[in-house]
Amino acid sequence: MSKNVLITGAAGFVGTYLTEFLIDRGYDVIILSRSAKGNKGNVAYWNPQQGEIDIDALQNLDAAVHLAGENIAGRWTDQKKARIENSRVLGTKLLSESLASLNKKPEVLISASAIGIYGNRGDEILTEASSHGQGFLADVGVKWEEATKIAKEAGIRTCNVRIGLVLGKDGGALKKMLMPFKLGLGGKIGDGKQYWSWIAIDDLVEIIYYLLKNKNLEGPVNAVSPNPVTNSEFTRALGQVLNRPTLIPLPAFAARGLLGEMADETMLSSTRVIPQKLLDAGFKFKYMDLKNALSGILKTEI
Repeated sequence: MSKNVLITGAAGFVGTYLTEFLIDRGYDVIILSRSAKGNKGNVAYWNPQQGEIDIDALQNLDAAVHLAGENIAGRWTDQKKARIENSRVLGTKLLSESLASLNKKPEVLISASAIGIYGNRGDEILTEASSHGQGFLADVGVKWEEATKIAKEAGIRTCNVRIGLVLGKDGGALKKMLMPFKLGLGGKIGDGKQYWSWIAIDDLVEIIYYLLKNKNLEGPVNAVSPNPVTNSEFTRALGQVLNRPTLIPLPAFAARGLLGEMADETMLSSTRVIPQKLLDAGFKFKYMDLKNALSGILKTEI
């Protein structure tokens, strides 16, 4: 394939890494943005809430990577939950319909999803063949993925990338954890038995790149390390990498007091996910082990 790739959410944590990655490899990147500003590549306008999109910018694309969506962090009010859902479902539907309407359609649409679609499942091992779970994030995940259906029906190879806890020093949950852990104030959350399925930012970007090129992969793809860990194991590994004690737990009631429903569906939720499709396809992870991943990510921080 040639190298014209559209990216939404390019200003976000993952999008920033991916945009740099593809430009460095000679791709022509078109950024779809609600603002007229962009640091890299060509920038085109869209506004999913208003159903507006620059259809001309979608001509002659070879691929589209859809990452845009409201950040889920923070206390979930009714308004926040509506923004989380609408930003994912409306944006995905608009982009999918627009790509499907083109005379020359892109070969592939890689659309972000999340492992929250599996819900809170304890120590059950979850693969792409596992059923959907219960809860707000699971419901949003189902609607999010269903919104790509029109692209698939139009003959566009469609991948729904179910992303886990993304680890990188420049954003996401790890960036928020670093200060308390560096101060020796880190500790397990709740009983610490809940599974956290993680992925290093370098591996996530490589996965997206792999999906751009591998024509045999489509549908849901779990973008997580093959080795999920419990929250206690995560806490211990981060403390060891930073050489700090991790003796101050955050009780479940305190997490709920701070973040309400969001705490139950994220920090306290157990989702033990395996990237079965990627493993079967022969994808090689840079970071299989959490401690090695944290050491690699934070090498300039230690």
